Order: sequence, then C-alpha cells, then structure tokens
Amino acid sequence: MLCITVPRARLKYRPSSVSVSDSERDARDVFVETPRGRLFARAWGDWPRPQAVAPIVLIHDSLGSVELWRDFPGRLAAGTGHPVVAYDRLGFGRSDPHPGTLEIPGFIRDEARSSFPALRAALAIDRMILFGHSTGGAMAVVAAVEFAAAALGVITEGAQVFPEDRTLDGVRAAKSAFAAPGQLDRLARYHGAKARWVLDAWTDTWLAPTFAGWTLEDDLRRLRCPILAIHGDRDEYGSLVHPERIAALAPMAVDMAILPGCGHVPHREYPDDVLRAVQAFVRTLTL
Repeated sequence: MLCITVPRARLKYRPSSVSVSDSERDARDVFVETPRGRLFARAWGDWPRPQAVAPIVLIHDSLGSVELWRDFPGRLAAGTGHPVVAYDRLGFGRSDPHPGTLEIPGFIRDEARSSFPALRAALAIDRMILFGHSTGGAMAVVAAVEFAAAALGVITEGAQVFPEDRTLDGVRAAKSAFAAPGQLDRLARYHGAKARWVLDAWTDTWLAPTFAGWTLEDDLRRLRCPILAIHGDRDEYGSLVHPERIAALAPMAVDMAILPGCGHVPHREYPDDVLRAVQAFVRTLTL
C-alpha cells in the first residue's frame, strides 16, 4: 500500500497484509483525579517521555474504553515512535461512574473542557496529537480548537460532522439489538455495572430531538492544525459525506484516507492500513 500525504486530497487505500511491528511497549496504568471523579488512563511507550516527542492521545467512541482499543495503542507507539495514551471517559471502562447524564448537545465540548485539563496535567502533556474514533473524533477536533497552542495534529476515524440519517438509523438498529437477552453483557465485560448507563448515554443522546441540530462545522473552521480523516467506505454509522465535509471546512492541510470495504472500526478491521496512514501523517507534522 502506497501512502502519500497530499493536502486537500482524498487518498484511496487498498487493504494490505504487509505487517507493521506489533511489538507491545510496557504499558503504564494511572488514575487521574478530576472534580467529577477519577479517570483511568493507560500509557504506552517512553514515560516519562522526551519533551521533544509529542504523545498521541486516543479518545474512544460512544461504547468504547481503553481495553476496547486492544493492541492498537501498543502497535501505534511502536510504529510511530511516539508515546500513546488512552483514557476511559467518565462513566466508561475503569473510570468512575458519571454523576448524571450527558449534556445535550454540549457533551462533546464538555469533554475537552472537563477531562482534558486534568489528563494533561497528570501526564505532563504539553504538545499532543489527538486521535479520536467516532464521537471521539469530534471530541478530538474540539479539544484541538480549545488547546490550539498544544495541538500539533488531529486524526479522526469514522467521525461524524452532524447527525446523518445513516448515523441515526445505525444507532436505532444497535439499540434494538442490545434489547435482546444477554446482549448488554457484552458491554458489561468492559464497563461493569455502568454498562446500561453507557448504552443509554449513546442512544438517548444521539436520538434526542435536541441533538438534531448539532454540528462540528464551526469547530472545523476554527481548527489550526493539520488533520487526517480516516473513514471506511462501508461505515454503517456515517457516509463519506463526513470526511468530505472535514476536508472542505478545515483551513489547514487535510488528508483523507478512505478504506475500501471497511466499516466503522478501521483500526480493528484494517489496522495495518490505519497504522501506515498515521505514520505518514505524523511524519508531516512540525514536532
């Protein structure tokens, strides 16, 4: 697979079997205190790290957690030479329960303003590269805007720019599927007793009438660092309109990595291709 960085161009990738080193670095687990509760985080690579090397910060999707990234963070650290940190948002994984419900539509911006300052302080993160999956992609963009002086680049994966009909249909289908006996146990493996809250936080938020007008467009216009938009052309939660809107609105250099035959979780479905795209993108950044 050939990976070339071309500003404002969509790059087509063919799935590749060429391996990227999957050697795991030693991982370090930490708990981060915030005013609303503790966050769980895991770091791969060199910690404490050289100040010249910016870490890649992973932000999970609406049902995600540190554990659900599986071996991808370790491979990312090994493949890029950058430390990687992933954390469980409040209410998810091993982080403390959320004290209430997600604010609609403000929960995406709230993540950048509430959790990120504490995470950055605890891990001494000054400059950073943000990588967000699905809703985490929108959070990565917002965090890069909120902390513009610290954000060197943004990587979105399967991110949504607005509540597209395909997105909402996918959420409705998932809500119906999770209603079947035993299906919630799949979430409980990663979120424990918080599993019901996690599911409801996703479905009730995205399907709420008050969320229908949410859009990431103003934040994209304010972004002041390069962005890589990774998207599967068979993503069941968003069409290619989303990476295309990212490319049209972001004022800095934009790369689009469109993966043929790929659904909503490229780092799990085509990890080699995602790693190659990220490696190429990171090399272009002013570190």
